[in-house]
Amino acid sequence: MLLLISGSPHPQSANSKFLAGIGKLQRRQVQTADYLADLPVFQPAIDKAPWPDVVLQWRSDLAKAEAVVFSTPAYLHNLPGVLKNALDWLASSGELEAKAALVFTFTPGPPRGDRARQSLLWSLDALNARVITEGAFYQSNISFGEDGEIIPGDEREMLMEVIQLL
Repeated sequence: MLLLISGSPHPQSANSKFLAGIGKLQRRQVQTADYLADLPVFQPAIDKAPWPDVVLQWRSDLAKAEAVVFSTPAYLHNLPGVLKNALDWLASSGELEAKAALVFTFTPGPPRGDRARQSLLWSLDALNARVITEGAFYQSNISFGEDGEIIPGDEREMLMEVIQLL
């Protein structure tokens, strides 16, 4: 199973749409972690049993995933708080240890997203994730069909090749 993780909590966000399009490019089962905004604010003092159900679901979904694909916008040149909070919940549990990951930013245009992607890479490095590749994609270069598929073009071809690395 491939777990798709959007840095934007809104299900209709550009990054959620981008991930859904990526999910349609491969044959594996996909699951979307669309509940990250429901995670409580991480505090080390509350990272103990009994954990909130949403924390257990987040950790379980990551543990079951063969690989993960992150796509995030940039908020003030950084990760959205909801994604950083979700990663903080993994600091003591290890679900991303050696987990294959693709890391993308999907922003309106260059150079937006570069710092956010770097911040995400630093967090994933601290969690010992195995980042296969990372890159910037831009909303101005990718179009979607009515079914949500990414319309053929250079970016689609690149994404199809990258997904094969997982």
